[in-house]
Amino acid sequence: MAYLLLVLTVLFWAGNFVLARSLVDVLPPVTMASMRWTLAFLILLPFVYKRLYQNRLEIIKHWKILTLLGVLGVGFFNTFVYLGVQSTTAINATLLQSAIPIMVLAISSLFFQEKVSAKQCLGIAFSFLGVIVLVTKGQVQNLVTMTLNTGDLWILASVTSWTLYSVFLRYKPQSIDGLTFLAITMLLANIVLYPLVSIEWYFLLQSNVEVPSISINTDTVTAILYLAVFPSLLSYLFWNRGVAEIGASKASLFIYLLPVFGLILSVVFLAEQPQTFHGIGILLVFIGIYLAIITELLAKFNKSSQ
Repeated sequence: MAYLLLVLTVLFWAGNFVLARSLVDVLPPVTMASMRWTLAFLILLPFVYKRLYQNRLEIIKHWKILTLLGVLGVGFFNTFVYLGVQSTTAINATLLQSAIPIMVLAISSLFFQEKVSAKQCLGIAFSFLGVIVLVTKGQVQNLVTMTLNTGDLWILASVTSWTLYSVFLRYKPQSIDGLTFLAITMLLANIVLYPLVSIEWYFLLQSNVEVPSISINTDTVTAILYLAVFPSLLSYLFWNRGVAEIGASKASLFIYLLPVFGLILSVVFLAEQPQTFHGIGILLVFIGIYLAIITELLAKFNKSSQ
C-alpha cells in the first residue's frame, strides 16, 4: 500500500507544478502558498479539531520538532517552488527536483546509518539518467549550456527544504496521529507564511512592477481547491505514511516519477506530442525504480510465501 500512496503523491505533485505555472500571472507566489495551506487547513479542521484539543499537551511538549517539520515541509518547500517557477525553465526546475533522492540518500546514510544496497544505488543511477534524458530532450550536451538563475536557486532551496523534512520525519512524535500531525504542521506553516504575505504585498505595492490582478472565477477557484486537496492534504498524508513504512531513502526514489507524470499531464491537458526521447527517459526511470524497490519487494514477497 505504501508504494501506491507514494505513486499517487508524486502524481498530485505533478499537477501542482502544472497549476502553479498557470497561476503565475494571477497570484503572487507567497500569497498562492498561503491561500493553498489556509484552505487545506480549514477543510481538515472539522475532522481534527477534537484531536487537536485532546493532543494539546503532546503538541506543546513536541512543539520544536513540529514547528521545524511544519516550516520545512509545508511552509518553505512549496513557497520556494512557487517562487522558483516565476523565472526558471522547466528543464532546470525538474532536474533540480530530481536531486532530492540523492540528497535524502546521502544524509540518511551519512548521519543516520540507514543502509543502502547496491541495487538501490544502481536504481538511482538509472532513474537519474532517465530524468536527464527527459529534461534535456535527449540532447544530454544541453547540460553544458545550463546556467543557474534566481529561479533555479529557489528550486534548489525547495529541494533542500524537502530533503530535510523527509529525513527529520523520523523524529515525528509517535503519540500524535497522522491527521493531527498534518493539521498542526499546516497551522504552524500558516503562522509563518502570513507575515511573509504582508511583506510580499508591501514590496509589490512599493515597486514599479505590475501588481497581479487576483480574479475570482471558476478556473481560479478550481485550481486553488485542487492545490488545497490533492498536493496538500492527500499528498502529505500519503507521503508521511510511505516514509513511515519504507523509510525516507526508498520513498524519495518515487520523486523520479515527477517528470514522467509531468509529461503525461502535458500530453493530456496541453496537447503536447510525445517524442522518442520521452519513451527512453521513462523506460530508464522505471528500470531504476524496479532495481531499487520492486526487486526488493518481490524478494520479500517470495520469502514470506515460502
